[in-house]
Amino acid sequence: MDLPVMPPIKPMLAKPAAKLPEGDVSYEPKWDGYRCIIFRDGDEVHLGSRNEKPLNRYFPEMTEPVIESLPDRCVIDGEIFVAIDGSLDFDALGQRIHPAESRVNKLAAETPADFVAFDILALGDESFVEAPFSERRTHLESISSDFKPPIHLAPATSDPRQALE
Repeated sequence: MDLPVMPPIKPMLAKPAAKLPEGDVSYEPKWDGYRCIIFRDGDEVHLGSRNEKPLNRYFPEMTEPVIESLPDRCVIDGEIFVAIDGSLDFDALGQRIHPAESRVNKLAAETPADFVAFDILALGDESFVEAPFSERRTHLESISSDFKPPIHLAPATSDPRQALE
């Protein structure tokens, strides 16, 4: 793997706020999942956790969709989640972190995970780590037309009223 941003990388984390921030900001939903940075270089896919640990073993069903939906060389920040009957299920997601490969594979088939992208850190040979979020979001949106479930683009808005809804 040879990307302009290489694993491990510690992601930026959200911080609680007493009230909704205002100004030049982007609002997105809070996902009840595991933070995950996807590193893709051709057929090589690395899923990294917020603690810089690999997640590939626990989410084997994600490799093929990543290869089908994401550009050949990219680093995408987002969240892995499990939805059951239209609701996020953190307990079902937590069951995936299991020492037995057979159990992980069984759960991957029964309750497959999805990934929602909310940031892009690199595309091709270009790193966006130092770029403002608005520019990174524009790059992410430019590749999102190729996303197919279980890969999704996180909805975002700059309208605080819509964010509150």
